[in-house]
Amino acid sequence: MASKKKNGPVGAGLTAKQMKRKKPINTDLLNKIEPITDNQKKLFDGYDEGKNIFAYGCAGTGKTFAALYLALKDVLDPSTPYDRVFIVRSLVSTREIGFLPGDHEDKSSLYQIPYKHMVKYMFEMATDADFEMLYANLKAQETIKFWSTSFIRGTTLDRSIVLIDECQNLNFHELDSIITRIGEDSKIMFCGDATQTDLIKQNEKNGIHDFMKIIQQLPELFEMVEFNINDIVRSGLVREYLIRKMALNL
Repeated sequence: MASKKKNGPVGAGLTAKQMKRKKPINTDLLNKIEPITDNQKKLFDGYDEGKNIFAYGCAGTGKTFAALYLALKDVLDPSTPYDRVFIVRSLVSTREIGFLPGDHEDKSSLYQIPYKHMVKYMFEMATDADFEMLYANLKAQETIKFWSTSFIRGTTLDRSIVLIDECQNLNFHELDSIITRIGEDSKIMFCGDATQTDLIKQNEKNGIHDFMKIIQQLPELFEMVEFNINDIVRSGLVREYLIRKMALNL
């Protein structure tokens, strides 16, 4: 469990953490977001207690949004030890991502767009151009970094909050490799739905369930939160579709 250390003031009222950033983000622009369902509150409370998070269950419940908001809020807080948010996931259909041109940032651009949209809702910006500038700063100063599982081996992630999204698409070896990369003053959050996986091989599909068995043995370190249809926050067509889909076990 990561401890929250204060960074001493440096220069004209700026902390050492802020001085690292060429253009510190005005945290007054960050909206205050509150949980709106019981399980979202359980996730928020577990995080505030200093626990790591394993959030699983049906789509449309705000798991990833809530996790990313809490991580970004903590990283931007100068009183915490966290320097960046790592968003990690596996592109099952493009596991051969290493064969594509570019570095891991270029290759991970395939899945970055949804997270950019989430961040947009977290900030109160006057215009789209203002948000584009803010988001570019977040990326440039590496407050938010994207990684695929293809690049995480051999890396130790210190002073970071690591968000593993769509974790049901990772096999046990990948999940095991990721959690053992967590270093000093870091947290990890898993989001996914163990009933919906893009993996094909049965032994790989079982990986998330085996991994969850281990996490369940660590209640002092992890808050496990299972989301259900009562937590679906999307409205209209999407909500009704998801409810019917679950009712039919599809």
